Amino acid sequence: MSENIKSTKHLSLVSLVLMIFTSVYGFNNIPRSFYKMGYAAIPWYILSGITFFIPFAFMMAEFGAAFKNEKGGIYSWMEKSVGAKFAFMGTFMWYASYVVWMVNVASGVWVPISNAIFGKDTTQTWALFGITGLTGPKTLGLLGILWIILVTYVSTKGLEKIKKVTSLGGTAVALLNIVLFVGAIAVLIGNHGQLAQPVVGLSSFTSSPNPAYTGNIISAFAFIVFALFAYGGIEVVGGLVDETENAEKTFPKGVVISAVVISIGYSLGIFLTGIFTNWATVMNDKSVHLGNAGYVVMGNLGYALGQAFGASEATSLAMAHGIARFVGISMFLALAGAFFTLMFSPLKQLILGTPAKLWPGKLAKMKNGLPQRAMWIQAAIVCVMIALVSFGGDNMSKFFDVLVSMTNVAMTLPYMFIAFAFAPFKKNKDIIKPFEIFKTDRSAVIWTAIVMFTVGFANFFSILQPALEGDLKTTIWSIAGPIFFAAVAWIMYWSYEKKYINN
Repeated sequence: MSENIKSTKHLSLVSLVLMIFTSVYGFNNIPRSFYKMGYAAIPWYILSGITFFIPFAFMMAEFGAAFKNEKGGIYSWMEKSVGAKFAFMGTFMWYASYVVWMVNVASGVWVPISNAIFGKDTTQTWALFGITGLTGPKTLGLLGILWIILVTYVSTKGLEKIKKVTSLGGTAVALLNIVLFVGAIAVLIGNHGQLAQPVVGLSSFTSSPNPAYTGNIISAFAFIVFALFAYGGIEVVGGLVDETENAEKTFPKGVVISAVVISIGYSLGIFLTGIFTNWATVMNDKSVHLGNAGYVVMGNLGYALGQAFGASEATSLAMAHGIARFVGISMFLALAGAFFTLMFSPLKQLILGTPAKLWPGKLAKMKNGLPQRAMWIQAAIVCVMIALVSFGGDNMSKFFDVLVSMTNVAMTLPYMFIAFAFAPFKKNKDIIKPFEIFKTDRSAVIWTAIVMFTVGFANFFSILQPALEGDLKTTIWSIAGPIFFAAVAWIMYWSYEKKYINN
């Protein structure tokens, strides 16, 4: 009986690939990448898969196998490999990335709501309470603050039914990929093989139609952060090693297959977008920005389907609005579900995984299994950041550029901490390693250097590029979040060290 139960828990190769795929693959990365780079985004996804995704996933697998009984997650990995201070700094930066994600999504969640209601993005014309001075980013910022307060309140009450409803979003978003793939092929057949975004030799995959990227190598380097962000979420594979059947052989094979499938999935998705979307006529519009690129692309798919098969203009527009509404509902449910989980999950893991005395006062106190006091402080910090960004001026496009840049940098920087800890982890012979892919210390050091260089290189140019183009605000905000949270982490640990360790 127990053997049968145990065997059902073991992941086959197919199950492992599916779990990694669903944890990493994000639909919205496809239209955003096409908006930024067109077909030229494809080589960067392939390169990032080789220099980041595969080696980093292997590192997570070794960490996960060695520390499978540890409750502290990535904190335990880094603490036992490098040291407690480094581990706390890295884990706090990892947690901070989710705070920045909340700043981004709390303001951006209203775009799918607009698409769900109106069939298109109308948020640029929204004015809270009819006040003309509160249009665009300011209205979205205030709505974002209200959203944070609502989600925090509901999350502290532990209403499980909310999460059950929002879990429908995951299924709906999965269907979006099918709609994209099937719809694009149908348009290609209806247009007799003609692409909306033509391929003109190799240059179509090396030169972006976006003027901001044409002949600008720094912008192209900065785009790597988008690819790294698209591969985010691979930390989850660390906990799958001991659940995998014949892990020594199955796991590396599963990671490689997943990386290939995900890289091809993104690359093919970007190419399929070009079948029905001409960059110059659809994406090169002032109303299009990173916050609504996905809805614009999918709405255009509905229109292109109608036109390809001889539908009238009115019918084609109705199809565009219909698909945009479906995308809006799907994305809202998915984002809402993620929000209700991420409002407490990273914070709870940070508090439970680190020494209790690190946390001042009653900050670490749990109530109904949740750090409720800490959650409200988190909400206050997120609301202040939203207010600062949204009331800082500029138009909608710039507003979402800043938010997305902040999120990409914040979400990818913690990978440098985790990767850095891998070489000391391999050299420490006291740590029992039941599962090893990197057989020698030298190979571990080489691949650690490659992963860290890829992440550091991408973030350096992502932060530098806006400043070189005169957009100092985006550069400042991209580094302000990580610097602020790094300072908070250092002060917290310094205080803990002074009170308890030194004494």
